[in-house]
Amino acid sequence: MYQHTAIWEKINLPHTWNKTDVLDQVPGYRRGIGWYEKEIFIPEVSVDMDYVLHFEGVNIKSEVYVNGEKAGGHIGGYVGFDVDITPFVYKGKNNLIQVKADNSYDPYVVPSQKSDFAIYGGITRNVWLNVLPKTHFVGMLIQTPEVSKETARTSVRLKIKNENAIENFKINLVIKDANGKPVVEKNSKEKLDFGENSIQLDLPVIKNPNLWSPSAPYLYTIEANLVYDEKVIDKIKERIGYRWYEFKEHDGFYLNGERLLLRGTHRHEDLAGYGNAIPDSLHRKDIEMIKSMGANFIRLAHYPQAPEIYRACDELGLLVWDENPWCRGGVGPKEWKENTKRIFQEMILQNYNHPSIILWSIGNESDWMPDFPGGDNPDSLKAFAKELHQLAKKLDPYRYTVTRKFPAAQDVVDVFSPSIWSGWYSDVYKNYEKTITKARDTYKRLFHAEYGGDSHAGRHTENPINGDGKIILEGGDEPINKIQLNSIANIGDWSESYIVDLFDWYLHVTENLDWFSGSAQWIFRDFVTPLRPENPIPYVNQKGLVDRSNKPKDAYYVFKSYWTNEPKFCYIESHTWTERIGKENELKEVNVFSNCDEVELVVNGVSYGKLKKDINKYPACGLSWNVKFQVGKNIIEAIGYNVTEKVAYDSMTINYTTQKNGRPDEIILKKERLKNGNYLITAYAVDKNGKRCIDYEERVYFAALSGGKLIDNLGTPNGSCVIEMANGKALIEFKHIPLQKGIVEVRNQDFKGTFITIED
Repeated sequence: MYQHTAIWEKINLPHTWNKTDVLDQVPGYRRGIGWYEKEIFIPEVSVDMDYVLHFEGVNIKSEVYVNGEKAGGHIGGYVGFDVDITPFVYKGKNNLIQVKADNSYDPYVVPSQKSDFAIYGGITRNVWLNVLPKTHFVGMLIQTPEVSKETARTSVRLKIKNENAIENFKINLVIKDANGKPVVEKNSKEKLDFGENSIQLDLPVIKNPNLWSPSAPYLYTIEANLVYDEKVIDKIKERIGYRWYEFKEHDGFYLNGERLLLRGTHRHEDLAGYGNAIPDSLHRKDIEMIKSMGANFIRLAHYPQAPEIYRACDELGLLVWDENPWCRGGVGPKEWKENTKRIFQEMILQNYNHPSIILWSIGNESDWMPDFPGGDNPDSLKAFAKELHQLAKKLDPYRYTVTRKFPAAQDVVDVFSPSIWSGWYSDVYKNYEKTITKARDTYKRLFHAEYGGDSHAGRHTENPINGDGKIILEGGDEPINKIQLNSIANIGDWSESYIVDLFDWYLHVTENLDWFSGSAQWIFRDFVTPLRPENPIPYVNQKGLVDRSNKPKDAYYVFKSYWTNEPKFCYIESHTWTERIGKENELKEVNVFSNCDEVELVVNGVSYGKLKKDINKYPACGLSWNVKFQVGKNIIEAIGYNVTEKVAYDSMTINYTTQKNGRPDEIILKKERLKNGNYLITAYAVDKNGKRCIDYEERVYFAALSGGKLIDNLGTPNGSCVIEMANGKALIEFKHIPLQKGIVEVRNQDFKGTFITIED
């Protein structure tokens, strides 16, 4: 009998207790136990029912108690599980549900604690109470073993729990099209044993099926009805898509018989203000943003994600790499292996029916940094990789297995991704084509997961490291010990200017390779990591195309310019690069990223001419002009055309100077009232003449001394009280208490501090 007393905080699910402490300036974050409690009323009913709690995810271990009695639990934080609470409930009364969630350090549960992301604690996804008849469906697995443009075969495996004395039932299966019209149907008489039953049924062939693809994500619905005495006593339904695909050896990817270049990115479950406890509406918004960028592929890093993500990928059209949480840590002993295999199996079975999924990943960087003695032994690693591969093939013979940066498994899985970070952790980005071509010859089926680099929003440079770089390393493989590596990750300025050039070059290459299967940029959104306290935004991996609040950086528009046709847009590089410096009459490069056929650049009312977009040209697909700025204010306009029709427009203003700033002399603060009622406080480093020091990049510290609080611990450019300046500028949001004097301070080791007063 379990009893627990405490002072409770009222919360909504999903929930994590690590929403802010993963980002505060105290090293580490809370790793331990949290309790959740809720009373639910179970009414008296005339028919016996089963009561099953379904948890979409509890990080990272859990125990579930009902009225003080342990009803179940789970090990593994990124997969769903059921707890049958029927024996423990009181009908006609309130029932106390208590959940113990535990994200304590545990080397026996993947992912490894050495992984480069936060392992949040809590009930981090939705919870459902399912009320079911005593004979009911437990699940439905759908296979499409043969699909072509002419026909599609469907096989369904039903799991049924029977707790009645009744044996004879009828099962009705029907497939409906997207409009709800029945396409094929099957009726079967079945004798059910008491307890668990598994039934395999093949449906009639569908002729001329509507095929699922990223450009046309057509979904059918399969409904199963359990019938007794001509009455439907339970039903279950799933949506499916018909498609076939192939990674050809040393060649490209083919979907429904046609080559498709996989254009992808990655996603962590991590969002400013939420941690990983993200509501479904915002899960879906992520997929909508990724789709609107033009992507057709997503790798879910580095664990299975919320059910809403898979639903959105099915509906919107994104092909999915789904990943077992075996991230780093090497191979472990028996208990570790049992947990890791079970979690992998649960991932496959719960996500089985989604047509968007094409790859089951056994893990990522799995041989790095072993948690157990001998955990990096290549033979042991390969043997366990084979176990996972064989398990995946047994459960699902129709999908490929994959892994990334795990040499011991490169000949085990169907598809392999080496670690290629040309231009960041090694090599230079202009060597990318040579490196990826070598990889094609080395690996039977190649997909390139992870490339890119960090960028600090708003940081720009007139002279970014070019594609020839300062590095003579070749080969592209990322060394394990980055500290010893003379890489751009270590010596670069982390400017948006450089990362835009890198992505522009990569896409310029991959969009023109006729043999390439595809790649996925790392990563769509900045995310929290306990391993990076010294980053410009401490504890944030800043490789995202958008910041942690989903605000696009410049790089987002680079991808959009290559990958989308509609809607038409122009984006001048860059809207956060408003202060530029150079010589008088010096030609300065202005790039426009656009999906229009032709773009005209106008500076201060003078046209610099129209240029045609050409993906064979670099930079910016040829939409690049050399411009003479006038000292002071310059208005830049970009006009996009399709033939002669104006279809897109963008503009910005920059201030151009020929005078370099002097040494930083002080920090000044300015305030701006926002629509939400808060104040945006901007700090500028200036020289003794008040000129902004655009080369000042040191870390500054904001503090609210009175009259309100900073909106911080968000890991965003304006939601971090400790942050490096970007071109001599840093921001923080301040929530003011009305009628009180608000005082905000900024300081660092170079300056004694500056204060600004806010009074309504």
